[in-house]
Amino acid sequence: MSDLKAHADLLRELHHGKPLVLPNAWDEASAELVVEAGFPVVATSSAAVADVLGHQDGEKAPWREMFAAAARIAAAVPVPVTVDAEAGYGLRPDELVDRLLEAGAAGCNLEDTDHRAGGLVDAAAQADWLARVRAAADASGVPLVVNARIDVFLPAGGIPEEARLAEAIRRGRLYRQAGADCVYPIGMASRDDLARLIAGLPGPVNGNTGAELDLGTLAALGVARVSYGPRFYRAGPAQLRGALETLRRTG
Repeated sequence: MSDLKAHADLLRELHHGKPLVLPNAWDEASAELVVEAGFPVVATSSAAVADVLGHQDGEKAPWREMFAAAARIAAAVPVPVTVDAEAGYGLRPDELVDRLLEAGAAGCNLEDTDHRAGGLVDAAAQADWLARVRAAADASGVPLVVNARIDVFLPAGGIPEEARLAEAIRRGRLYRQAGADCVYPIGMASRDDLARLIAGLPGPVNGNTGAELDLGTLAALGVARVSYGPRFYRAGPAQLRGALETLRRTG
């Protein structure tokens, strides 16, 4: 537990300074490649892990299988591992923290999509749940780094486009007040919107690269953390498909 606490402390420190770049992994081999390339942290991608296990993303995979995969990744690398725990799989906050610590996680992503009812969880209810996760983690002696994902920019969130930025800022403030270390407005693609969100929120913000947002732009805006989700995982099958098609034509 002392090593895990040191990993959590390091992960939190890495949210201050230059952006923490996280090329997400999905198994032991990909995690080892991330470390070999010199990255100081391994983050998992729930979509990629679920796909490897034969399930769809969105809490369709059994949570025990997801945590078992996370544990294998954490055991394979010497650096902090932050686990994409989706929306918490319906677990109580204390049980979720126990499962994360058993897996060797130093941090986690927790999203506000409601995978059962659809749309988004009520913001106040999500903030209350995050506060209980924060309290359970602190009580454990391992201050897990909580990255609170804000899903208003995803179409399934059901938020009108013109209201998304204001809602993201509102939710981000609530989640930070609840004890989240970082907030993650996934799917935000506009440079101007991201600049306004960062100006309107206290503390670290997780961003994604895109047409308007390369790494240099994200750094200049003050993003603390950059995630790639299942992007690299999906690139592998795409390359394999192309190679197989070439082989079929020429073989």
